[in-house]
Amino acid sequence: MERRFTSLRLVNAAIASLGACVLAALAPSQSSAQEAVDVELVLAVDVSLSMSHDELRIQRDGYAAALTHDHVLNAIRDGLHGKIAVAYFEWAGEGSQYLVVPWTVIASRADAEAIAARISANPPNSARRTSISSGLRYAHDLFAESAFRGTKRVIDVSGDGPNNQGEWVNVVRDEIVGRGIVINGLPLMTRGGVASGFDIADLDRYYEHCVTGGPGSFVVPVNDWQNFPEAVRRKLVMEIADSATDPYFRRGTPSRPPVIRAAEAYDCQVGEKRWRGRSWDWGTP
Repeated sequence: MERRFTSLRLVNAAIASLGACVLAALAPSQSSAQEAVDVELVLAVDVSLSMSHDELRIQRDGYAAALTHDHVLNAIRDGLHGKIAVAYFEWAGEGSQYLVVPWTVIASRADAEAIAARISANPPNSARRTSISSGLRYAHDLFAESAFRGTKRVIDVSGDGPNNQGEWVNVVRDEIVGRGIVINGLPLMTRGGVASGFDIADLDRYYEHCVTGGPGSFVVPVNDWQNFPEAVRRKLVMEIADSATDPYFRRGTPSRPPVIRAAEAYDCQVGEKRWRGRSWDWGTP
């Protein structure tokens, strides 16, 4: 009887061991779940009502053209891994975020053209209010869903006005930058759209002091929609090339200090104050 129980225990142990091996084989390994890329890049694109339909289309077409441009593709190929991961979403007010392209690898022209086709496939979204802070939160959460491991993580945010809803944008910015993510800005200083009463003349300075941050972060202002495609292209090349050529961004090997901005006072709540002081009402609390 004792020998019978011993045999049963051995059989059960063998079955359990075999089951564990099967589960291990089926489950993705840590390395396979984290594909290495040079940059994890989130493109956060403003679609608030302060922009016209034509401007929204120019934005989309500009990003699609930039991602397939030779300069951008060459910068990707020159990287350590020769590929980047991109996610593209559109944002407006608090809770208005629309994921157009989930995390996708660009390692070839065909990859870039496939993403460009997805960006251009449907009409742009549009919604009320401007919550850069909520857009940054959404972009940050996308990194948690990424199956990639980038040498650098970047949020590339465009917008044509200051934050006027949600959390204080500079507080959210500081929190995200503190987690090792770089935020670059593309302020649209084009003076157009349906409701431009919240425009500020120094939107580039607002982005510099209140929105962007992290090592090597920068702002590329757009003063005319004709210049938008070139501005996006130049911005993408700078973001991608940094990870390939600047050893500061190689994890664990910092070679230069982060960019320190001049200690200049700036009111990062200018958008919220303008909204509270408006003399008209869109019906939104």
